[in-house]
Amino acid sequence: MASPGEAAVDETHVGKKKKPPARYWQELQEEERKDENKVKNDAEQSKEAQQQEEDETQKAKKRKQDQSPSDGEKVKPGKSDPFPGPAPIPEDRLQKFKRKDKLKKPHRKQHKLRDIIARSEDASEMAQKQAARFDLLLPEEAGFLEGDEDEDTCMISQEDIAEAVDITSGAKYFNLKLSQFGPYRLDYSKTGRHLLLGGRRGHVACIDWTSKQLMCEINVMESVNDVKWLHSEAMYAVAQKKWLYIYDSNGIELHCIRKFNDVLRMQFLPYHFLLATASATSFLQYLDVSVGKEVAAICTKTGRLDVMCQNPHNAIIHLGHANGTVTLWSPNQKEALVKMLCHQGGVRSVAVDKTGTYMVTSGMDKKLKVYDIRAFKPLKSYFLPAGAACLSLSQRGLLSAATGDVVQVYKDVCSMPVTKPYMAHRLRGTVWGLHFCPFEDVLGVGHGDGFTSMLVPGAGEPNFDGLDANPYRSAKQRQEWEVKALMEKIQPDLISLDPTELAQVDQATWEQRHQDRVEVLGFDPLAKEKFVPKYKKKGRSSAGAIERRKKQVAHEEQRDVIRKSVEDKVKMEKERKERERKKAALSTQKSALDRFKK
Repeated sequence: MASPGEAAVDETHVGKKKKPPARYWQELQEEERKDENKVKNDAEQSKEAQQQEEDETQKAKKRKQDQSPSDGEKVKPGKSDPFPGPAPIPEDRLQKFKRKDKLKKPHRKQHKLRDIIARSEDASEMAQKQAARFDLLLPEEAGFLEGDEDEDTCMISQEDIAEAVDITSGAKYFNLKLSQFGPYRLDYSKTGRHLLLGGRRGHVACIDWTSKQLMCEINVMESVNDVKWLHSEAMYAVAQKKWLYIYDSNGIELHCIRKFNDVLRMQFLPYHFLLATASATSFLQYLDVSVGKEVAAICTKTGRLDVMCQNPHNAIIHLGHANGTVTLWSPNQKEALVKMLCHQGGVRSVAVDKTGTYMVTSGMDKKLKVYDIRAFKPLKSYFLPAGAACLSLSQRGLLSAATGDVVQVYKDVCSMPVTKPYMAHRLRGTVWGLHFCPFEDVLGVGHGDGFTSMLVPGAGEPNFDGLDANPYRSAKQRQEWEVKALMEKIQPDLISLDPTELAQVDQATWEQRHQDRVEVLGFDPLAKEKFVPKYKKKGRSSAGAIERRKKQVAHEEQRDVIRKSVEDKVKMEKERKERERKKAALSTQKSALDRFKK
């Protein structure tokens, strides 16, 4: 028998329904359901976490955009830029790269032209700012000669300068003794690497003067008046006794141009591919070397032309004459653009700086004058005891003047009064030609005893534009530059005294614009059209009705013509009566001569 406790337990278990034991397949189904629920919960949680992460990233991006500077500069995360916006540029540095003033925008109706001008000004302003910013990155600086205490720089000799500088710079001072065929004229190429010498007695030589390598040497067997490099160091022009000749860098004669005879001086315009020549017969001629044709031949009617220079800013030719005047010429006009009386005697030499602002002249009256070409007024005048036969201006504004066998270099002649020269050097013969070497502190002097290369600290531009004139370019780079320069050649018609006029808007009159429109269309769009009656319904456009409307319009036009003619006739009659009345009033007046009538 069971005990009473056990019986109680059994009764409690009997009172509740017993759950049947689970089978093995039911256990598997329950586990699968639990796994599915767990996967669903995990997926929902991951989606919620991913959504929260996306919201946080978007908020962070928005904060970064709000905190980032306007010009797009990168800022470290979590930090704000203490100097927002682009770095300021000094005003004087911006003015250094300024090329033109802002244009006056046309009327609002010409919206396309306004947009074009606005885009052009924005691009120009951006280029100006970029150039001003990159100016800090230019590696070289110009340096001038400085003496010791109480030492005059003009007393320092070239030998002392060559000994004090490094070996490479000291090698730029040398002398070529060529007394047999002198005196010599010279010209440096645009890159400043090649030198061209032309002796009066026919000797012509091309030299790579930096490496002292002789490119070619010929004797033309007649007198040489001037030599000039063309667009590259592959060709040069020689003004010989009779005609103008073109040679290549190997000394081979390419052309003999007989239209250009008795040439005394030459100037080459690099951006127009024009060779300007001044002759003893008073002719100023222009030769387009890209096609080999004569562009213009101008008779100046001022006698022998042996003083000539060009303005690098606007490609205007300056000619000096024996009556003391300097004239400015363009190939577009047969008359001089400007005539300036500069000296009491004949003009011996003229030079213009690279900005086209100042012109320096020397004359037979032994005076050296500086003119402002913008106002055509003299700024300064200096008296030289022996007078200056040759003048040359460097890229940095130094002026070299040759008086006999002495070459004097002046500093800041155009900006302030000068009392003494910056440098001086005596040569073995009379100076016949002067030319500063581009991008080098070198002055080339051609004289009766040959050629001398002087060291002039601070003369050349220390930083060059590799896309325009690269002294270190290879043959392939020169070919590429030549093709590009030919494609961008400026036409001779665009040469003018004020180059900023090319950017101005031509405000033509209404009549001129209407006439041009008539010529283009072939008819006058504003002419009165023939009356065509409008079609009407309900039988009102019959043939008779149309003819009546045509006659009515014709009668109205005829009445207008008659009315106008009557008004003109009445006006003329009124004027006739007024004249007769005045005549009658004058006839009734008594004259002082009436007492002599019989």
